[in-house]
Amino acid sequence: MKQYDYLVVGAGLYGAVFAQQAKEKGKKVLVIDKRPQIAGNVYTEDVEGIHVHKYGAHIFHTNNKQVWEYITKFAEFNRFTNSPVANYKGELYSLPFNMYTFNKMWGVVTPDEAAAKIEEQKQAAGITEPKNLEEQAISLVGTDIYEKLVKGYTEKQWGRPCTELPAFIIKRLPVRLTFDNNYFNALYQGIPMGGYTKMVANLLDGIEVKLGTDYLAHKPEYDAMAEKVVYTGAIDAYFDYKLGALEYRSVRFETELLDKSNFQGNAAVNYTDADTPWTRIIEHKWFEFGKDDAGNDLPKTVISREYSSEWKVGDEPYYPVNDEKNSALYQQYKNLGEKESHVIFGGRLGEYKYYDMDAVIASALAMSEKELA
Repeated sequence: MKQYDYLVVGAGLYGAVFAQQAKEKGKKVLVIDKRPQIAGNVYTEDVEGIHVHKYGAHIFHTNNKQVWEYITKFAEFNRFTNSPVANYKGELYSLPFNMYTFNKMWGVVTPDEAAAKIEEQKQAAGITEPKNLEEQAISLVGTDIYEKLVKGYTEKQWGRPCTELPAFIIKRLPVRLTFDNNYFNALYQGIPMGGYTKMVANLLDGIEVKLGTDYLAHKPEYDAMAEKVVYTGAIDAYFDYKLGALEYRSVRFETELLDKSNFQGNAAVNYTDADTPWTRIIEHKWFEFGKDDAGNDLPKTVISREYSSEWKVGDEPYYPVNDEKNSALYQQYKNLGEKESHVIFGGRLGEYKYYDMDAVIASALAMSEKELA
């Protein structure tokens, strides 16, 4: 008899949800993570009463009622609405692209005028079938908005010219001929009150957790402890990169505690020109204090500048580069993974997939339902 039914490698969202479901079914579970804290990339740390999103901004949004009903058992969510601002050389524009954006850019007042301006610029560019991100963006929002608000930001984000990026990357970009500046078309959205770390701690309540523990460095020892392994780390690292390393984009953060109550008046400001080295600045207090004066009661604020960078082995992987070459390599690793009958590969790194938080939770719930049935 092994000590545990399941060893869960990674205390992020996927691992925590699976572990919670397994415990509920009476299984004995051990969760390990090589970081010194739980919650993976949704980890928030308390700085001067502000929950700082240490690994980048995470805004929960979903249309999946089952996921919402599940996760709200472990946290109460506030009413945060994601309405970023774009800063192009000191000119401020509303995101997502909406009537405020079009009015500021062109002076148009009605939806018909905005639609006509976009169509006129699309026709002038001669685009019928968009072949890359640049053409896709121009066909959605016209040349002016592409040049000022898309091109510089996207090329900083991906480290590649827009003409070399696939069109599908920008298809999820919301464009609205209304004055609605809510970025997400989601029925349910918000930020967990008390931060994401508290929410994940609630998921892991009553489950044995070991932190600062590197599974791959002690694999035989840990494999011997459990009947099955749920692995949420990078799939290529699991196989010691024997087919080569999958590519990611990484992000570097410069975080500062400032002696003022309000730095930019919004949670997220994107810097869309090519010359500003960072992609955006996050002011963390506005995720939880809404758009009223409540946050000004705190005399300090915390900001993070985000810099997008190429990834190398040893860096923190953030965004999978889902191009043809990497997708083909992932498929080879997935085939190897299917031969490891005692291992379940899950989550953003285990499945080499860009996952919103609700999709990670849905995936973990589906896998636990299948596995624990």
